[in-house]
Amino acid sequence: MDFKGDNVVISNIKLERLLSMKGGKGENSYANNSQAQAIHARSMLHLLEETLDRVQLMTSPEVPFVVVDLGCSSGNNTIYIVDVIIKHITKRFEALGIEPPEFSAFFSDLPSNDFNTLFQLLPPLAAHGSGSMEECLAADHHRSYFAAGVPGSFYRRLFPARSVNVFHSAFSLHWLSQVPEAVMDKRSPAYNKGRVFIHGASEITANAYKKRFQADLASFLRSRSPEMKRTGSMFLVCLGRTSVDPADQGGAGLLFGTHFQDAWDDLVQEGLISSEKRDSFNIPVYAPSLQDFKEVVEADGSFAIDKLEVFKGGSPLVVSEPDDAAEVGRALATSCRSVAGVLVDAHIGDRLSEKLFLQVERRATSHAKELLEQLQFFHIVASLSFA
Repeated sequence: MDFKGDNVVISNIKLERLLSMKGGKGENSYANNSQAQAIHARSMLHLLEETLDRVQLMTSPEVPFVVVDLGCSSGNNTIYIVDVIIKHITKRFEALGIEPPEFSAFFSDLPSNDFNTLFQLLPPLAAHGSGSMEECLAADHHRSYFAAGVPGSFYRRLFPARSVNVFHSAFSLHWLSQVPEAVMDKRSPAYNKGRVFIHGASEITANAYKKRFQADLASFLRSRSPEMKRTGSMFLVCLGRTSVDPADQGGAGLLFGTHFQDAWDDLVQEGLISSEKRDSFNIPVYAPSLQDFKEVVEADGSFAIDKLEVFKGGSPLVVSEPDDAAEVGRALATSCRSVAGVLVDAHIGDRLSEKLFLQVERRATSHAKELLEQLQFFHIVASLSFA
């Protein structure tokens, strides 16, 4: 299927091979528009380190210690987190008087991810025997782990049995494996007519999204269960919500359900696309509640919940001049585009996509004060180990 034309409807089968954050190092790339994620990740480091303290350390230096980042995308954030994990584990080994083992880090995402940009950002591998990992990173910005990319959906198996010590995944599990079929079916009562996202949708539509999320999370856990070492731990972060209503998607709703939605309606009003074309596009994202998440972990039964909480992550908008409405508008449009631009481009083509995001920027600029006050992300943070 050709994804470059102006009249392409993205099938669920093809979503896995298309979905990615905006690649490269350009103005709209994820690499240059993930500062908010970096800030949110740093604010949760104490929770990550608590998870790492639960990992049982072995005394077999010939066995590599394996760290996996699932949904790594293509920016510096994943490299920073892997460094944090390996530094912390190294300190734990040294505190026990044990020579740290060699480390392997696997960066995993869908095949459409821009692995080339990610690999270009990796620091060079430290020479063997050149000192401890901390010395290498501090002194000459080398890394002390072997790196590899693993393309594939984390809703399926990706690694050999009992091979991974630490799984980390941040800001990824809210992405569904597909838009729920009922949401795209005109004959279904769950058909999301007039909308491009779950936010504000009917109860039956919202429940279709919830069902898809829970089925996907169950697949994720079933896949990780045989892959993780019995002594390992898993740290997961995804968009979450505080409302019990699944149609109230909180920060994600404001990002994709207001000005982004209105911009699609603008294209319809101007006759640039049909209403059917708009309705055949839906953002495959679901921000779960704690209960949504907990139900799946408990039903799976493989993992014990060491920690599960909603964490206030802050705004996804990083601006230098909060009083500059135009900057706020650009920030929102760029944020939307860096995470959803690839899907929009595929659905309506580059020319209309450009116009859509200009409309998002225009609308967001006129509501800048309200956005800064109200746009707040919450995250589900889960620390899991074997039951």
